[in-house]
Amino acid sequence: MEGLSYLFLLLGVFSIQGSSENLEENLALKGTAVQSTTYYSCGAAKAIDGIRYAPGTAHTYCSITSYELSPWWRLDLLDYYYIYKVTITNRADCCLEQTTGVEIRIGNSLENNGNNNPRCAVVTSPVPAGSTVSFSCGGMEGRYVNMYTPNIRMHLTLCEVQVYETGNF
Repeated sequence: MEGLSYLFLLLGVFSIQGSSENLEENLALKGTAVQSTTYYSCGAAKAIDGIRYAPGTAHTYCSITSYELSPWWRLDLLDYYYIYKVTITNRADCCLEQTTGVEIRIGNSLENNGNNNPRCAVVTSPVPAGSTVSFSCGGMEGRYVNMYTPNIRMHLTLCEVQVYETGNF
């Protein structure tokens, strides 16, 4: 009987561990994305398609805006969340500077296309080729997650954006 209790205890631990791994869900996969402009066929949805690695040409895997002043990309999570982490994956082939200066903004307003929402973080240096970087947002409330480069003329490239919550409202 003692061995059977130990087995159930052991199975319970594995069950709890297995289920906790599923608690961290990428909310971006359930949302919709738009961007200020689109370079060729590099639409906003490519940054939330679940493909983190962008081998070869970015046109196939990444969202890219046209070369413009203050480009932006916006994710609508379709609900309100407390967001604790946002990750960005850069392209693997070139143009690493196309993420530098990006402000991550989170909130519930669509004023100025959502770019006036509170700022979570700023990408201050180029994200290494093909790498993913995470930014802690400390539980900021919001439905919209924006990537915005104010007063910079550039292409904004995002190969994958992931968003994680602390809990639903």
